[in-house]
Amino acid sequence: MGRQIHELARKNNHQVVCIIDEGNRSEIDSDTFREAEVAFEFTNPESAVQNFLDAFKQNVPVVSGTTGWLEHWDLVSEACRNFDGALFYASNFSLGVNLFFKMNRMLAELMARFPDYQAHIEEIHHTKKLDAPSGTAISLANQIIESNKKLTSWKLNPYSEHNKLPVFSIREGQVTGTHSVHYVSEIDKLSIRHEAFNRQGFAIGAIMAAEFLIGKKGIFGMDDLLSDK
Repeated sequence: MGRQIHELARKNNHQVVCIIDEGNRSEIDSDTFREAEVAFEFTNPESAVQNFLDAFKQNVPVVSGTTGWLEHWDLVSEACRNFDGALFYASNFSLGVNLFFKMNRMLAELMARFPDYQAHIEEIHHTKKLDAPSGTAISLANQIIESNKKLTSWKLNPYSEHNKLPVFSIREGQVTGTHSVHYVSEIDKLSIRHEAFNRQGFAIGAIMAAEFLIGKKGIFGMDDLLSDK
């Protein structure tokens, strides 16, 4: 993802002032980093929170698509406020996925009236993806749970628990990302599905988020970006 963003940023006439990874992490405390108008944070759940905090301290806004760290959301949001910083977070930057979120929310509200249909989510990604389920799958699950009073939470690869929304994660090959939401009854099945063909759409969304974030303070997401268009 970093390489995709780097290439696209240069094509859009943006200047990449530094690239920081585990081999040169100390550069996050450098003048070069502080000169950046925005930082892209696409790492892993173990590194993301500290990266956010360090960027806020340096007064550099952050665009992040790293998932798996949301149990620390309160800590990150408080730090963003305390440092008067800016964070744009999305579990998925694809325009198509965010339209899919809107479809999912509408369908969930409709299907909550028909208890004979049992919902479940399936997500498929490449074998190098570190977290399971994906952040996108969790976002889809939370939307469904918010609309259905009979569901209390989601559960990964579960056995039968009627008050938990099943989420199935599959890791295979080089799959960019496929998410499906299914409603199944004894007589039929209703499904919606999004399949990403490559990662370019994610990079395009991340660049758009960075352009949107410059000069702003606070925490933002894709709904803010889409409503600004």
